[in-house]
Amino acid sequence: MLAAVARKDDEDRRRRQMEGIKKAQVEGKFVGRKPDLKKRESIASLLAAGHSYSSIQKLLGSSRHLIADVKKTMTA
Repeated sequence: MLAAVARKDDEDRRRRQMEGIKKAQVEGKFVGRKPDLKKRESIASLLAAGHSYSSIQKLLGSSRHLIADVKKTMTA
């Protein structure tokens, strides 16, 4: 019984939180993190120089996802 009450409370809290986030986005107060342009420029230059994803990860400490995202924007 207590688990059901706890689950309901958790669902209500999450629903209210998402409503607040959506409201803030509409008002322009919740915009998310800005991209790190310096890191993206470094990744783009290393990709252009022919470096592999693994070497870029080791050099800059960035994720493969970020590297792939930069590569995708380069070709677009």
